[in-house]
Amino acid sequence: MKDKEISFPHAKINLGLFVCQRRPEDGYHILQTLFYPIDWRDALEIIPEGEPGHCRMVQTGICIDGDPEQNLCVKAYRRLQRLYPDLPGCCIHLEKRVPFGAGLGGGSSDGAYTLLMLRRLFGLPLNDDQLVKEASAMGADCAFFVRCNDYDIAPEKRQAQYCEGIGSELVPHIASLRGKYIVVVKPPFGVSTREAYSQVHPQWPETPLEKLLTLPIEQWRDTIHNDFEDSVFPQYPQLAQVKQSLYDHGAIYASMSGSGSACFGIFDSLPSTDILTWFEAGYEARCTQALL
Repeated sequence: MKDKEISFPHAKINLGLFVCQRRPEDGYHILQTLFYPIDWRDALEIIPEGEPGHCRMVQTGICIDGDPEQNLCVKAYRRLQRLYPDLPGCCIHLEKRVPFGAGLGGGSSDGAYTLLMLRRLFGLPLNDDQLVKEASAMGADCAFFVRCNDYDIAPEKRQAQYCEGIGSELVPHIASLRGKYIVVVKPPFGVSTREAYSQVHPQWPETPLEKLLTLPIEQWRDTIHNDFEDSVFPQYPQLAQVKQSLYDHGAIYASMSGSGSACFGIFDSLPSTDILTWFEAGYEARCTQALL
C-alpha cells in the first residue's frame, strides 16, 4: 500500500447543451452536450488512516457548508466501501479552488478523482468501465471525469466526451481547441440545477449537436447554443452581459457552461489582460490554454 496519493482535479466546460426531452420514468433530462476539460483545478490528497470504513474529510480553500458525508469525495469512498467492506480507512484533504454552482463540474471532478485515487492507493481490482459505473451513480457529470482525466490517462489518449443521454452515456469525440485560449468568468453567485431547469422547455434540435460541432468555430456563435441560457439569463441578466462582454473583447465563441453561472469565451490568441480585470468586484476571471 502506498503512503498517499495526490491529484489535481480539473474543471470542464460544455460546448453546446441541448435539453432534448424529460424522461417520464425518472424525471431526468436527455441532453446533447460535449464535455471539454479546462485547466482550473482543485487539489486532492488521500492518506491511509484508521480502521476499515473510516473516512475523515478535511476541506480548505473555498468554504463548503454541510454534512461531510454528502461531499462527493466521501460518497466516492462509501461507494467503493459497498464493494469492498474491508476498504482501508483514509483521510481525504480537498483544497477547493473551482467554484461551485458555476456549471464547471468541480464537485463531480473531485468525486471522480477520488475513485481513481482510491483504486490506485489500495490496489482495487476495478477496471475503467466498472469505475465509470460507480461514478455515474454519484452524479451525471462524474463519468466524464473518469473518462477524461489526467491522473491515469496518457495525454495522447485523452479526448473530449460527447453525451446524448443524462450525462453518463459518453462517446469520445475528436473536438479539439488546441492552440486556443479560454477565458472563464464566474460571477459572485451560483445557479442551482433546480433553478436552471425550472423554466427550460425541452425539444429535440433540428440538427444534432454532434453534427454542429464539425462546423468551423467561427460559425458556432449562430448555431451552437446552451438551452439553459433561455431560462437563466432572464433571472440573471448579468450573465447575458458577461457573455456579450466576452464577444466585445474578441471571443470567437462564448456561452454559459452547464447549468451554472460561469460563462466562457474562446479566443484565437491570448486576450489582453484588461479582460481579467474588466468585470465588477466579486467576479472571478481566468484565462487558460486548451487542454486538448
